[in-house]
Amino acid sequence: MNSLAKVPVTVVTGFLGSGKTTLIQHLLSNANGKKLAVLVNEFGSEGVDGEILKSCADANCPEENIVELANGCICCTVADDFIPTMEQLLARPVKPDHILIETSGLALPKPLLKAFDWPEIRSRITVDGVIALADAEAVAAGRFAPDPDAVDAQRAADENLDHETPLSEVFEDQIACADIVLLTKADLAGAAGLEAAKAAIAAEMPRRVPMLPVTDGAIDARVILGLGAAAENDLAARPSHHDGEEEHEHDDFASVVIDLPEVTDVETLVASIRKLAREQNVLRAKGYIAVAGKPMRLLLQAVGERVRHQFDKAWGSGARQSKLVVIGEHGDIDEAAIKAGLGI
Repeated sequence: MNSLAKVPVTVVTGFLGSGKTTLIQHLLSNANGKKLAVLVNEFGSEGVDGEILKSCADANCPEENIVELANGCICCTVADDFIPTMEQLLARPVKPDHILIETSGLALPKPLLKAFDWPEIRSRITVDGVIALADAEAVAAGRFAPDPDAVDAQRAADENLDHETPLSEVFEDQIACADIVLLTKADLAGAAGLEAAKAAIAAEMPRRVPMLPVTDGAIDARVILGLGAAAENDLAARPSHHDGEEEHEHDDFASVVIDLPEVTDVETLVASIRKLAREQNVLRAKGYIAVAGKPMRLLLQAVGERVRHQFDKAWGSGARQSKLVVIGEHGDIDEAAIKAGLGI
């Protein structure tokens, strides 16, 4: 097959809770007639994002074309998980026109791009583009874009101090690999926040790329699909903190799955999750919750103290079982303390 026959793949990367699943939901609903497939890589053992996307399945992207990988970062499990899954998608009777990969919020995109050079798939697929999502409100507040002068001052004061936190390295690797950066939660950031976020990201980018504001994942698919970047052949232009390393690890982060009883007061649960973010540095919480007296399951997603929830669909014949995936830096994840904070 020549390069023109390759199936394009768009890699959607971004920090925890930046809006990747919401963006892909929008793309599935506005595919412009393209037959899509989606590969979702979760951090942790419970596939919440995959379940959200399967609820959007239709003729353009049937449920069997939405595949979850929850056995670790796909760039660390290439031979065991990623390559076989891509081969299966390409072997479908109706081959997809375009494949979307939603990486884990903790994933480094560049090692994944290197996997596209594996002999089993390199003649059949190409990285059409890397789309990095950045929470504009958070970036404007300086959470993942450290001030270089302040870092230098801290380094001078303490020679043993690491010059960057693990979170900032992940964030910077993601935007440095991007062909387009989407500034999500634009409505929450406001005009001044968007400008501040653009300036912070531009200071970290190795090259100029478009930065576009987005609210609730709504963007014309023609803007981000069909870029023709062939990113697997352009790795030198996408520097990483981990260049030169043979592999990378995710030991900086940990997740725990918490089983919850039926909830009688949703706002009490929300308050508890916000308190965990403040007092135990929980980065992300997401899951499905059974609410007493309600036939529908509650989808809950939290980024720090920002908690969103909505009833998404009926439990049906399945077990009404509440599960909450909690993610944080390794030293901050204490299952017993988290359970106590949730009152269980």
